[in-house]
Amino acid sequence: MTKSEVRALSVSKLKLTPDSVVYDVGAGTGSVSVEMARVAAAGTVYAVEREDAACALIDQNRRQLGTPNVEIVAGLAPAALAPLPAPTHVFVGGSSGNLKDILAAVLAKNPTVRIVINSVTLETIAETLACVRELPLVQEEVVCINVAGARHLGRYNLMTAQNPVYLAVLRGRTP
Repeated sequence: MTKSEVRALSVSKLKLTPDSVVYDVGAGTGSVSVEMARVAAAGTVYAVEREDAACALIDQNRRQLGTPNVEIVAGLAPAALAPLPAPTHVFVGGSSGNLKDILAAVLAKNPTVRIVINSVTLETIAETLACVRELPLVQEEVVCINVAGARHLGRYNLMTAQNPVYLAVLRGRTP
């Protein structure tokens, strides 16, 4: 599950509006989908996930957390994106090695879409930057977020770091 601090920054960077149409590609548990659905309360968040168990968890989480505007799309992107309406915003939390094809499919639907890609590996951030060079994309920013939380160790508080996450903020570039 995406940690709360990373979710907050990712959703903030998307600059969602109340009526946004959002894809959450590689939705996992749906934690980011739920956060986005709360901001885009009059819009729709399409949680795209290939794993059946994860889809069931997303369904459970959207019901428990009161976000009926999260629609689950079972399947592998980019093929699973084909029947969906054009997105205004896209969050990519996982691409299963299909990042370039996912971005191309999204740009074909909306050439000015706003995109946030979270990467936990150097290979994925390198792939993201290659997509910026090869596709009609503008790189607004890339940030690395490092979060550490305190845990008690006797009478002391010891900071324990989480893995760093790279956030690439992109938008489509019209010719």
